[in-house]
Amino acid sequence: MDTMSQPVPESPPAEPAVDPVVFEHVSMAFNGPPVLEDVSFRLGPHETRILLGPAGVGKSVLLKLANGLLRPDSGRIFLFGEEITRMSEEKLLALRIRTGMVFQEGALFDSLTIRDNVGYQLIEQHLPDEVIDKRVRRALRFVELEHTFDMLPSSLSGGMRRRVAIARAIIAKPELLLYDSPTGGLDPVTSHTINELIVKERDVYHTPAILVTHRLQDAFTMATNVFSEATNQMEPLPTGQTHADTTFLVLREGKLVFDGSIRELIHSPDPFLQSFLA
Repeated sequence: MDTMSQPVPESPPAEPAVDPVVFEHVSMAFNGPPVLEDVSFRLGPHETRILLGPAGVGKSVLLKLANGLLRPDSGRIFLFGEEITRMSEEKLLALRIRTGMVFQEGALFDSLTIRDNVGYQLIEQHLPDEVIDKRVRRALRFVELEHTFDMLPSSLSGGMRRRVAIARAIIAKPELLLYDSPTGGLDPVTSHTINELIVKERDVYHTPAILVTHRLQDAFTMATNVFSEATNQMEPLPTGQTHADTTFLVLREGKLVFDGSIRELIHSPDPFLQSFLA
């Protein structure tokens, strides 16, 4: 038989990528009215979800639920395809270290150098000092703060500390990033720098992320800009275009009232959303 004439067998289809985060009918309360009530959404691979809403509606709680720092009262949460709702802390830790989290105000250790703050997770893993130094410098270079390697947090400005917090979050090349109000309390110029770093992480490394913000301007910046490696800066998309993988969630009184694109958000007839965006 002429084997050259035989059809080449097709390669098996690639396994579909797992959604990094999935919430199914999640509710949470702290001995009072629900902080979150029947919340369902998913974060797709390479997707950035921007979580908006008035103060006190459960945005930060949602982030802590997403990587198992809190447990819901009801519903199910999946992290990297595994249900974490009732998972043991030991098993959960193995999943949690695959995420990077930027807390409000940076949450750096004042008594540790920037090197030890950024490399804290690697130090806990008892990696060799030369490996830690190399990876810390690379992360600090990403946020343009390599010169702070031996400094203490007290010698840095608020914006610089936030940038260090981002370096710490990306040090282990996470598969998921969670940002909790990364520009809160910062001036517009510094906020722009932080936003540019987040867009850089999104567009260079394509890490899926959930970003909580109180600033609509920051949210719209994320959706209408792209990072250019050619110019090493954030640049606006052409008029009328938006970033396809950057979408929005809006919470109101613990309930998810919007899930969609920036265009759908802007043109929503919902009175609350129109008032919130005004």
